[in-house]
Order: sequence, then C-alpha cells, then structure tokens
Amino acid sequence: MCSVTQTTYVRALAAIVVAVAAVACGGSTPTQPSNPVPIPAADACSILSALGSGGGLRVDILSGSACNPPDRSPVVKLNMKGAGDSAVGSCTGTIVLPRVVLTAAHCLDGDVTGVRVWLGSGPEYVAQSFTYYPGFVFNQTGFDVGLVFLGEDLPRTPVTLLTSRRGTVGETAIIAGYGRDENNITVSLRAGSTAVSGVNDQYIQTTFAPPSSSVCSGDSGGPLFLQHAGRWSIAGITSATSTDACNQGTNFYQAITNTGVIGWIKQQAPGVTER
Repeated sequence: MCSVTQTTYVRALAAIVVAVAAVACGGSTPTQPSNPVPIPAADACSILSALGSGGGLRVDILSGSACNPPDRSPVVKLNMKGAGDSAVGSCTGTIVLPRVVLTAAHCLDGDVTGVRVWLGSGPEYVAQSFTYYPGFVFNQTGFDVGLVFLGEDLPRTPVTLLTSRRGTVGETAIIAGYGRDENNITVSLRAGSTAVSGVNDQYIQTTFAPPSSSVCSGDSGGPLFLQHAGRWSIAGITSATSTDACNQGTNFYQAITNTGVIGWIKQQAPGVTER
C-alpha cells in the first residue's frame, strides 16, 4: 500500500494537507501542466447542472465559479456532527445512488457520529448511517473513500463512476466543492477546471498552474470528473494537498479505478453505475 508523509491534518473543515512521495507509489511523478486546457468556470458549473439533470453531454474551488443556484448539481455539502449534535466540520460529497453519497474516509473518521446532507439550498437531509474503508487510518492504512447513506431518495440525478480507464497526464478535469474560494469564503458550491499532472494506482494528481483551479479547505471528499466517450464521470475523490496553501502545490484525489476502492464501493452500494 502506498504511504504518505503527513505534515498537517486539519479536521474535515479542510482538505487534508500532506506531502506525497508519488515515485515511491510506483506511479508517475507530478509535473507542472505545460498546456492546461481550462474550461470557463461558468461552463464547469453548467456541466454539473447537466449531470444533475441526467444530461452530462456538455463539456469551494479556488479560481472557479460559484454555481448559483446549485439546483440540479449532484455535488453536495456534508455537515458532520459529533457528540451532542455539535458541529465537527464539513466536507463535500457526490450523489452516486438516490440514497448514497460518495466522499472521503477522512471526512467521516474520528469523532463524527452523524452526517447531514445539504443540496446547496433548502433543508438538510439527516443521514441514516455512514461508513468508510475498513481499517482506514489517515496517512497509514486503507483508502480514503467513504459512503453516506440516506433513508430517502435525494432529488438529484446520481452520477456515474469512471472505472474503465485511468486518467491521462495533460487531460482536462473538472473539480467541484463547497470549500473556500480565493477570498476565504465558504458559502456556495464552486466548480472549475484543471489538468491532470500525474497518475498512479492510488492517486490522480493535479498541480496548481493558473488559470487552472485548485481545491481548498472544505473541498475534501468532492469529485474530480474526467470525460469519457463524451460524458463526464467521477474518476477521483478529493483527498489531500501537498502544502497548506490553496494556490500552490499538488492536489491528490483517491483513484476510483483502484481495485480495492471500486470493489469496496460496489460491495457497500450495489447498483452504482460505471463507465
């Protein structure tokens, strides 16, 4: 199992901050995207909306765009609760079945006793239960993948998992989340585009290079979308960053194609769609 070296671990309010030795994982070394192909931020929001309406045919995030209103997006905010219904942080997730939200394990471990799902407007939905990859210990063992289960259908269209191929260095990706923007504001869903800078068995990687976007605090657990056969699907789960600054360094996304990850997801959530 590929290991990472931890530098800072901030509760689910933030994307986990680590330094990853990618070469030791047997994968490609992260590289600065030489020719990122940015999608206009507003168009990235339109893609999320199309996914949420079942279309998906059109092609808080730093340097992205606020997606207002987020009335059809499958990307949701997760508000974690602890003892006594106390707030213990927030993350991002993606609806993959009518009653199932995909997120990161590190958003759910520790002192989390409950989760509430917010669609960006309207009331919160109280999760019935949640689980994460067995034996997961941040920076030590397991994969950074978790699932939140609802007792009722969420009024959004679930999205597909990309399991037929890995990402390719240089291709365009869309990232989305309820994290902080460049003004340190965390009030809305944001989306933007970036370029894949490295791929190995455990991670898809992107390197911040303006005008591309980057993940920031609160985007943990959110999706990285790649396009395949003209449609956008989830290829990665926002997991970690190489520095404590959102406007520099490398972002790491748990790879859906990892056999341990997709095997566990399908076991826990039968019926997820793959492409």
